[in-house]
Amino acid sequence: MTSVYGVTYVGAREQIKRRLEEKGLITDERLLFSASCYVTKVTFHALGEMFEAARGIMKWLGDCAKIIASENEPVRWTTPLGLPVVQPYRNSERHLIRTSLQVLALRREGQSVSVKRQKTAFPPNFVHSLDGSHMMMTAISCRNAGLHFAGVHDSFWTHASDVDRMNKILREEFVALHSIPILENLLEEFQTSFPTLTFPPLPDRGDLHLNKVFESPYFFN
Repeated sequence: MTSVYGVTYVGAREQIKRRLEEKGLITDERLLFSASCYVTKVTFHALGEMFEAARGIMKWLGDCAKIIASENEPVRWTTPLGLPVVQPYRNSERHLIRTSLQVLALRREGQSVSVKRQKTAFPPNFVHSLDGSHMMMTAISCRNAGLHFAGVHDSFWTHASDVDRMNKILREEFVALHSIPILENLLEEFQTSFPTLTFPPLPDRGDLHLNKVFESPYFFN
């Protein structure tokens, strides 16, 4: 699931290693590590073929974040609903506190931006900001339709008698959200905020027809 959120090789390997441990089929630690590495490589290769467009977008987001963070600037963007977002990740600094009895070493946030954390965090954070926008759009439409609504991230609730109506509404709002040129708007925002920087071209669009979500039985269930 985390592949489209920009999961790293190490993160994927640890997820697979935990699943293999749960199966209990490999008890030797060295063999378990080797098997995890192999399965991770095979999985990444398969995901690259299955979700080529999604992985291209994740890479583009990470590349843009690296370019911005390399200028000691945090990545910032505006969601489709107009909410400004800033990534707070900065490098920590060692701070010494000397007392009459001892010296305490503390870590506190410094002024320099963490390029690595800005890059790795931006793809999932950007996707989550779109998820949040979709939830808010669904909540507003449900209110306008007279439905009670509650939600956490991508889990939406209403009364059992209104689930079918909410099911239709959330699909309509998903199509409305993603009919917006989201990546084009993001690139324009980056170029406006950092006119001296050069960003990579947008990845090619996939061939998914948004209206297909109305026919997908597992889009929401």
